[in-house]
Amino acid sequence: MISIILIEPKRQENLGAIARSMKNFGFENLVLVNPKCKIGKSAIKVAKHGKSILDKVKIKDFSYLKRFDYLIGTSAILGTDYNIPRNAINAEQLADRLSNIKQKNSKSKLKIGILIGRESIGLKNQEINLCDILVSIPASKKYPTLNISHACSIVLYELFKKFNSENSTSNIKFATKKDKEIIMKYMNKALNKMEFSTKEKKETQRIVWKRVIGKAMLTKREAFAVMGFLRKLEK
Repeated sequence: MISIILIEPKRQENLGAIARSMKNFGFENLVLVNPKCKIGKSAIKVAKHGKSILDKVKIKDFSYLKRFDYLIGTSAILGTDYNIPRNAINAEQLADRLSNIKQKNSKSKLKIGILIGRESIGLKNQEINLCDILVSIPASKKYPTLNISHACSIVLYELFKKFNSENSTSNIKFATKKDKEIIMKYMNKALNKMEFSTKEKKETQRIVWKRVIGKAMLTKREAFAVMGFLRKLEK
């Protein structure tokens, strides 16, 4: 199940536009984290037939983000290869990675959240660090920052396009948040046995492997194989 999560939204018009876009592309779960505006007449007017999305919106605090197996952040602010948390893929590449999961299949129990940042500053670094994958939409260098409703629409369009062109793979089970945490537990044990010239270099390795595991979208079978490999390394 995919949820669209807006972080501290301020404008009702953006809420309405995102709800309308979600309706267009078949997504139903909208979450507002610490919203700075109400769902009023302006939001409903822009949403049109997406009002049904607004009617069942969830209002949560930041702790709600911990319930997801995979968090996908969106950002126009990117880093170099050395700024690992801000290394991003584009929306089409995200759709390629998620297509096998088939979120429209009700049998899928994975919880995936797509984080849409604030209208003013987007996602903060601590929120970026929670994400398994960061997505950015290529745009002009002269003005690369999209309105949040426009960015959300592009991501949803790419997902819709991919999900409706692939054959069903609902028989495949994918790694959960708990599986990833177990992998990282073994990874951290392995890293602690290795020598690094500085603590910062060890932490960089930890961040790199967390991102690699998140981006890989491992199946259950692949996750168990990685766990087994890391257990052997531990011995």
